Amino acid sequence: MKTILILSSLLLFSFHVSAQTEVKIYGDDDYAPYSYAQAGKMTGLYTAVLKKVAEKMPDYKISFLKTPWKRGLSDIEKGKIFALYPPYAHPEKRPYMEYETAILDEELSLFCSDKIAEQDRPAWPVDYYGLTIGNNAGFTVGGDAFLDAVKDGKISLKEVKGTSKNLQKLINGRIDCYLNDGLATEWELKKLQDNGKYSGRGVSKALVISAEQGYLGIVTDGSKFPYKDDFKKQYNRVLTEMKKSGEVQQIVDNYLK
Repeated sequence: MKTILILSSLLLFSFHVSAQTEVKIYGDDDYAPYSYAQAGKMTGLYTAVLKKVAEKMPDYKISFLKTPWKRGLSDIEKGKIFALYPPYAHPEKRPYMEYETAILDEELSLFCSDKIAEQDRPAWPVDYYGLTIGNNAGFTVGGDAFLDAVKDGKISLKEVKGTSKNLQKLINGRIDCYLNDGLATEWELKKLQDNGKYSGRGVSKALVISAEQGYLGIVTDGSKFPYKDDFKKQYNRVLTEMKKSGEVQQIVDNYLK
């Protein structure tokens, strides 16, 4: 009888494990400290929060995979992948993703050479006409007025992959300013300084432009992912509860320490 009970328990356990739905979530592999790959595995603030959310969704076996940001955008637009993090909510520009519950707040900032940052330039983007501004490839930031100025040739926009490459261009004088999240930029500047690639002088925060929020973007066309509606329901519930309880903020505080 005891043997039968043990076998029954093992069978139940086996059924529970096999009943989990496998879900692959892709993250930007070069957006430290929020989302980046280290030793081939995803880490960063967004990853830490999402992994904790995953622990509270036992119906799903969630894995976190790395991808270059532009490739991730292309893959989700084509319906090849289920979810991508951390896009900002731009449904009019990226209707192929759905955004519901924000994960974290980010502060969009402009970092410039000291020569430019020391000048009185409070109006964005008009006070920066004639300059060359760097941006992470695939990131749509800066606002409509900025994008219109780029289109009209009033501002030159240079895009490369990743914060480190953009900052090295700024440090070396190949661009005048760099547009990105404030914390991510300061994090990367510290790394460059620790590695002897930045003296600690020459680059300053010139302007805080706006606040953005990062999301888990879920593919709009869920025809290849029959679990989409249930996953979204569970995910949004768990994340909302974690934010209300302060658990998300605690993860951020612990990570930055």
